[in-house]
Amino acid sequence: MSVSLWTQKGAMKIIAAAGALIVVLLTTGISSAPRGVMLMNRIAPSTIELFVANADGSGERQLFTNSDFDYNASFSTDGQWIVFTSERAGYGQADIFRVHPDGSGLERLTDDPAMDDQAALSPDGRQLAFVSTRGEPHTTNIWVLDLRTKQARKATGGGDVQVTNGKPDGFFRPSWSPDGQWIAFSSDRLTDWVGHEEGAGAGHWQTLSVYIIHPDGTGFRRITQGNTSAGTPRWSRDGKRLVFYELSRQDSWTARMGGQPTSQIVSVDVASGARLEHSSGPGLKLRPQFIGDDRIGYLLKAAPANSGLIPGLAYSDAIKVMPTRGRVRAPSWSPDGRLVVYEKSDFTPRPQGQPLYSWDADYEYHYTDVFPRYSKDGTLVTTDLLRGETGNNPHVSLSTWNIDGSSGRKRIFSDWGGSAMMASWSPDGKQLVFGFGTFFGGRSQRPAHIMTMNADGSDAKSLTTGAPNAGFPDWSPDGKSMVYRVWGYDDKRVEQRGLRLMNLGSRSIKVLTSEWDNFPFFSPAGDRILFTRQKASDKDFDIFTMKPDGTDVKQLTTTPGTDGHATWTPDGKQILYMGTRSGFKDEAPMYDNSPQPYAQIFIMNADGTRTRQLTDSRWEDSMPIYMPQPRAR
Repeated sequence: MSVSLWTQKGAMKIIAAAGALIVVLLTTGISSAPRGVMLMNRIAPSTIELFVANADGSGERQLFTNSDFDYNASFSTDGQWIVFTSERAGYGQADIFRVHPDGSGLERLTDDPAMDDQAALSPDGRQLAFVSTRGEPHTTNIWVLDLRTKQARKATGGGDVQVTNGKPDGFFRPSWSPDGQWIAFSSDRLTDWVGHEEGAGAGHWQTLSVYIIHPDGTGFRRITQGNTSAGTPRWSRDGKRLVFYELSRQDSWTARMGGQPTSQIVSVDVASGARLEHSSGPGLKLRPQFIGDDRIGYLLKAAPANSGLIPGLAYSDAIKVMPTRGRVRAPSWSPDGRLVVYEKSDFTPRPQGQPLYSWDADYEYHYTDVFPRYSKDGTLVTTDLLRGETGNNPHVSLSTWNIDGSSGRKRIFSDWGGSAMMASWSPDGKQLVFGFGTFFGGRSQRPAHIMTMNADGSDAKSLTTGAPNAGFPDWSPDGKSMVYRVWGYDDKRVEQRGLRLMNLGSRSIKVLTSEWDNFPFFSPAGDRILFTRQKASDKDFDIFTMKPDGTDVKQLTTTPGTDGHATWTPDGKQILYMGTRSGFKDEAPMYDNSPQPYAQIFIMNADGTRTRQLTDSRWEDSMPIYMPQPRAR
């Protein structure tokens, strides 16, 4: 499947020709006509800032005071530079920079619309190994940049390395051997999209192994074996061993969702494969690094409350360090072990309407809370999942906004008895229909029902009662019916799944589907219903459409993994959605609070053809919607 990524410089396409990849920049330029706006949700920190401290945690200082989104820093071998990723060009656009440890000499090293991240300078300081999504299908690979010529090449682009089968195929966390002859990294190549909740969940596990390769792409070799997550390899000073963290692949989900799984720090002799375990006991231990012949520093990301362990900087010799304030992540030590650079992230909700980096010359991208929907007159309604004033699930409110998506907020519904989820407008814009109760993980155990209310929040009343759990409704364009999903057991203890159509006049209910279907949306013309289905055959989520009577079901996406959260464009000719086909952007335990860090936004024609990728960030991007009256392409 051909997928283009639109950039602010035009449309960039990767074309295979004579065994090589040729980057073609379509010189569309930026039109002088007003740009449209795409609202989208992003699950990511709102700020990430870098700090430098002594190895014991004392003397902490902020590396920059004029930037609020820098991360994944590491020291050069001579200790003179810190290389890091920054989104200074716009939130979501990741590029590589370097700076001296005192904050002077800032220099940009990469400038590409793709995501460039997780960089490491070679021992001689002449080359940069980094992770990038350059080239279709925008999966992560290890690239090497010559800092003198500015020429970049893909180290993991060889036929013996690439899989490109639509399954996870990412390459992460490069590390140079002391002699500069090898690059170690982790990869989830040759693995499957396997989810939590016994395979039924959308938050996938990640199986990782450690590999090595020469910078020119030769000598590819696997170092670790088994169905675990082994990540962030770093070389010993003599170049004989690689140290990494190791945890179960199931816990790769728990590790990014605020849980307290146990991992261990392990090293392997590269020549013989002999293993040594450098840690034991509880705690999520990540990002190990040799800072002496035998001493190892690492991040203790989480630990049980009764363990006596304090999350933060930790060492294999158990020397105590000063607790640091804030959420410490991604530590990297100087070659002499005296200094450490790390990041602190903040998850305060982003401002509604915050400008984000746009890869599309025709559209600005703005941030929104979840499930955004516009009325006929341009009023926006959102589900307040991330706004913060009313807490999180299981209590979530609804708000309306002016057409700009950022001003005139009115919280129109809030009830501590449950969550109000995914409101949909009546055709005349005078009423809203929404789900209220318990959703997601608790949907099988607790009730939810469909409600309506006036646009100002008055006269709220239920349309459904009892079991099964009902939610995620959408009003038909003619105003006569409403589609929604059911989940769980009804009052007679009969299991119910799928989509239902309610006639709003007679209140009669028609069964449209009986599979694991969700997020239904009528087309603007009312002739099709768009929805997401988790197929029983392979547990993958894909996008479907059907007629309003449940006939003529058509599957529009077929790639392994997750495609979902699909919505129609205002003219009904295209479909916006999130997809996983570009894979994980990093090792899963490196994230916080991100169920689907592989999610990116795509657009396709209403029949499933001409797919294009619209975001290329490190983060979880989803729930796109065009502001009314977007400019036609």
